[in-house]
Amino acid sequence: MNSPCPQQPNRFRRAAAVLSAAVRCGAVWAVIAAAVAAPIEAAAQESANQPLTMKLPDGLAAGPEHWTSPEGLSSSLQVMLLMTVLSLAPAILLMTTCFVRIVVVLGLLRQAIGTQQLPPSQVITALALFVTLLVMAPVWKQVYTDGVAPYTNREISLEQAWEQGIRPVRRFMSMQIERAQNSDDVWLLMQYAPPQEPPKTYDDVPLAVLLPAYMLSELKVAFLIGFQIYLPFLILDMVVASVMVSMGMLMLPPVLISLPFKLLLFVLCDGWHLIVGMLIESIEPFS
Repeated sequence: MNSPCPQQPNRFRRAAAVLSAAVRCGAVWAVIAAAVAAPIEAAAQESANQPLTMKLPDGLAAGPEHWTSPEGLSSSLQVMLLMTVLSLAPAILLMTTCFVRIVVVLGLLRQAIGTQQLPPSQVITALALFVTLLVMAPVWKQVYTDGVAPYTNREISLEQAWEQGIRPVRRFMSMQIERAQNSDDVWLLMQYAPPQEPPKTYDDVPLAVLLPAYMLSELKVAFLIGFQIYLPFLILDMVVASVMVSMGMLMLPPVLISLPFKLLLFVLCDGWHLIVGMLIESIEPFS
């Protein structure tokens, strides 16, 4: 008869050793967790005992008495003026650049060809914007050199920065008005401006008069360029219409037949190159 297996006591001993080690590890981890959680609980208890406070800016924390005081009204007006300028910044930039001329000419070109939706308005606006950036880069560089850079370096005051920064823009608008011979618009608007001495140069013209005069001048120039672009396409429409009438094709719209010929003519003469080049050359270079 075989004797009992001698390995069973060894197995019980190993199991007891493993269980004892697990208990010890659990105790160690419990001590570590308690040590970590103690500072966190103390910090949470301390923050809970402290009152909740919110620090407001000096202008807001001062109360209604400060808001209605001259200093408070001055700061409030400055903030309101800054927000107004930021909201009108895109319109102001477009009014003082050649963007109006370019986008109007490109819009008239689209109507002259007869494609009402092609190219899309987004493409025309983007092309006009990029050409405007190219043309206006010297002006804006001069504005930064004369006004923005000295002001950021604390060399001049805000009023001096405005006067020196707006000077290149005034010069650009004056050059465009003078080249287009639209100075009559300036005198027209001067009649409705507050009474003052007649300006001897464009530097003496108020900015409130120069801006709308420049816009009127740009619209006139854009319509003149648009007429020159419209004329060959109009002649082509008339030729196609007369041919169709002579052939007795009265039910077919002439515009539908002339559109492929317009596109072919525009592509063969490299129309985009000619029109963009004409627009850039029509703007007085800034030097």
